[in-house]
Amino acid sequence: MTKAVHPNDALFSGEKPFPIIPTCEHYAGSEKLIRKAFELQDKLGPIFDVSCDCEDGAPSGQEREHAEMIVRLLNDSSINKLHMAGARIHDYSHPHWKQDVDILVKGAGEIVAYLTIPKITDVEHLSEMVAYIQETARHNGISREIPLHVLVETHGALRDIWKIAALPWIQVLDFGLMDFVSGHHGAIPASAMRSPGQFEHALLVRAKSEIVAAALANGIVPSHNVSLDLKNQHSTYADAYRARNEFGYLRMWSIYPPQIAAIVEAMRPEFTEVRDAANILLAAQKADWGPIQYEGELHDR
Repeated sequence: MTKAVHPNDALFSGEKPFPIIPTCEHYAGSEKLIRKAFELQDKLGPIFDVSCDCEDGAPSGQEREHAEMIVRLLNDSSINKLHMAGARIHDYSHPHWKQDVDILVKGAGEIVAYLTIPKITDVEHLSEMVAYIQETARHNGISREIPLHVLVETHGALRDIWKIAALPWIQVLDFGLMDFVSGHHGAIPASAMRSPGQFEHALLVRAKSEIVAAALANGIVPSHNVSLDLKNQHSTYADAYRARNEFGYLRMWSIYPPQIAAIVEAMRPEFTEVRDAANILLAAQKADWGPIQYEGELHDR
């Protein structure tokens, strides 16, 4: 009997595969909220990442202490049990972004799930930041590539999005809706920061589509902006569902604990699609990967 050929060996590999990461990341800034996020992660399981925030979380003048606090929590295995937590550093224009990198990479370079870089205005600045992170990792003997998430929320970042997506170590492209709308100085109405406007305004449709196209073409995960309706899980679910099914986003931010379950539920694949995919693969394998007919439709490699 001929041994069945595995799909990995039979199918066209295509472009760079996407990293396997959760469909939701939950942002927390203060030590109290970060600890609560870890408690929730321990309760719900590995369905979301925790993003520890230096940019918006650190009080002015206490940037060093805040970054050191994050390092302490990341290294506490009684709190960070799943090792699924990243950190957002300050932006390129901020005087403490290199200090953030120095502290986080030296203190948690082997355990931090990712570093998020905000407010990029052009690919040159981002390239400099990526190079500094890489050099800091090498200097501290970090043996891994630290995944980098890039927050696209300016005209310049959108303009350079394809160059940004091609940089090394990039794992996720995040869309920052509120800052992006703000950067248009009233040309986009405030109502477009909420649904349905955020999915219908022409400039936002263009921006969201460009980010997804660049991300997917480079094997990077596109991550959608937050839902501003904090306590309405139905609104969060609807936003996540539209982001996933109309635009191709594979991940979304949470800024309020009840949003997490709604995002995860909306982002997961339809059961019928998973079932059909499995049946098609089994039928194709049985046919030695030649063309097959499944429920009246043609499928081939």
